[in-house]
Amino acid sequence: MNSYGKIFRITTFGESHGTAVGVIIDGCPAGLPIDINFIQAELDRRRPGQSKITTQRQEGDKVEVLSGIFEGKSQGTPITLAVWNEDQRSKDYSHIADKFRPSHADYTYQMKYGTRDYRGGGRSSARETLARVAAGAVAKQFLATLGVKITAYVSQVGHLQLENDYTKYNFEEIENNIVRCPEPSMAEQMIALIDETRKSRDTIGGVVTCVIQGTPVGLGEPAFDKLHAELGKAMLSINAVKGFEYGSGFEGVKMYGSQHNDLFYTSEDGSIRTKTNHSGGIQGGISNGEDIYFRVAFKPVATIMQDQQSVNEAGESVIVSGKGRHDPCVVPRAVPIVEAMAALVIADFYLRNKTTQK
Repeated sequence: MNSYGKIFRITTFGESHGTAVGVIIDGCPAGLPIDINFIQAELDRRRPGQSKITTQRQEGDKVEVLSGIFEGKSQGTPITLAVWNEDQRSKDYSHIADKFRPSHADYTYQMKYGTRDYRGGGRSSARETLARVAAGAVAKQFLATLGVKITAYVSQVGHLQLENDYTKYNFEEIENNIVRCPEPSMAEQMIALIDETRKSRDTIGGVVTCVIQGTPVGLGEPAFDKLHAELGKAMLSINAVKGFEYGSGFEGVKMYGSQHNDLFYTSEDGSIRTKTNHSGGIQGGISNGEDIYFRVAFKPVATIMQDQQSVNEAGESVIVSGKGRHDPCVVPRAVPIVEAMAALVIADFYLRNKTTQK
């Protein structure tokens, strides 16, 4: 499937080395002021070539509005956003036209479809995520009118890990360094590790933490469309993601129920709150009004600048040589992607709730 969402629904299109990559957004409420500069700023956070620790592919990623926005406002009709590819170097991939790169989608795409676009991975390329970021920027602007704020940051690179408590960090620091870590001294260590990994012609993984603040109570469904299940699906649909946990996650298994339970109390403004938030803002699959927080694990990028053993389409043993321009660590550029997918989930659930309320 190339579409996601039920009411706030997106369909992405395009390939890494095709003419363009873009998205069609259905279900965006009419009359929403749309700031194109904000969409561009979000794309700039994701674009390649932004620092020494990201791929050096030089794409401006300049967004164009093809439909659905008039005089700065959504029209309630499909919004189409497109970015034209400018710096394709398809010849960088000619050496793997009939070879399967280790841990890539080459083999599975070939077996499923009987054909594949080997240029940068075609549809399986992470370049597709720019369409998600563009759509997520629209969803963010919608959510901002509801008081919802979504913030993600890099919390781990390799063995370097921040404490799993987002309340200890200043989110204003996230964009002040190229790795997007809110703790400056840790950011320096992460940057050094990624740069060292790049120079050794290898790659390394990491974790992105995301916090959603201001979510209204009641988003999510009681059975299969639980809010955390949908967030998990959204995050696991991102290239290179290998794990998702929310709230106390796997660490929660070390606690007793008496420690883990989030006790309710009535705040001074009369609202019902919880004293702790091990539930991660979600109980019974439905948001409870507390901050939603989760962690997303990204594997080391599969393309490494080293020779590796593999096979070709005929099943013959071959050597695959790493070429082209690739990220030594994907998490700095993944931060806006995680935020975008979170925004799409919350926007869709909010609108779904509106259809069931009496």
